[in-house]
Amino acid sequence: MSISNKKKVPSICPYCGVGCGIYLVVSENKIIKIEGDKSHPINGGKLCPKGYYGYEFIYDSARLTYPLIKKGNEFVPVSWTEALTYIAEKLKEIKQKFGP
Repeated sequence: MSISNKKKVPSICPYCGVGCGIYLVVSENKIIKIEGDKSHPINGGKLCPKGYYGYEFIYDSARLTYPLIKKGNEFVPVSWTEALTYIAEKLKEIKQKFGP
C-alpha cells in the first residue's frame, strides 16, 4: 500500500468521556489504523488499547446495523422509525409514572 493512497482524518475517540484526539488512517474508504494526535492537549498522542484498536468493531460481521426490540423472548429487527417510536412511548410512560 503506497503512502499516497492513505489519508488521516482527525477525530475524537468515542470510547470514554476523556476526549482523546485521534487520526483515522483511511485507505480506499476503510479505516486501516488509528493514531493518536500528538498535538492534542488531552492525550498528546497517547492512546489506550480501546482507542488504538477500537475501530475493528466497525468491520465485524456480527456488528448490529439495525435496531432490535424484544418481543416475547426474542429480539426482532425493526425499522429506525419503529424503534424511535417505541423509545418515545416508553419514555412517556416513565414520565407519567414518576414525573419529569
